[in-house]
Amino acid sequence: MAKLTIGGTPFKTNGNLPVIGTQAPDFLLTRTDLSDTSLKDFAGKKAVLNIFPSIDTPVCSASVRRFNQEISKFPGAVVLCASLDLPFAHSRFCETEGLKNVISVSEMRTRKFGDDYGLRMVDGPLAGLLARAVVVINETGKVIYSKIVEELKHEPDYEEVLSVLKTAGADHLDVCTVSETAEHSRPDDSDEPCDDGRAG
Repeated sequence: MAKLTIGGTPFKTNGNLPVIGTQAPDFLLTRTDLSDTSLKDFAGKKAVLNIFPSIDTPVCSASVRRFNQEISKFPGAVVLCASLDLPFAHSRFCETEGLKNVISVSEMRTRKFGDDYGLRMVDGPLAGLLARAVVVINETGKVIYSKIVEELKHEPDYEEVLSVLKTAGADHLDVCTVSETAEHSRPDDSDEPCDDGRAG
């Protein structure tokens, strides 16, 4: 259980992020065209999970913009922007902003994703939503980066994530400390448009 803050006020999550070097938990998330997607759909690519409470908040939306800008530099990687927002909210935001390099996904059908990844906030004003975190999964489904943002009002460490994408191969796990929580304080060893076919 991670202990985090919102504007300095403490809150907790339901568990801890997957550990670096372990196989990433599978998930079922819903795209903006209401089709479902799972981890196996991204086999052979690095998958960046940009996880946050709501697209309708400034910090969350800023992270989507930044990853949309950066991921085009990595043709072998995808970014999934995941929250409990309905697919319609994700769709509206991406269309308004003209973002086409990230894949927006929702927990609409099941809460298993947030529970399995230990990111469900269990108390505080945003209880029930996902905490802010970034998880990077390599081409073989292993976690190579796993970091929760201790203060919810802060953005992820983009440069750290980009460094992992630049240097990590399919079985390269020598990523140094990448978690702000004690549980994970030690190392373990352009594809789809944002609108997902909404134009039709």
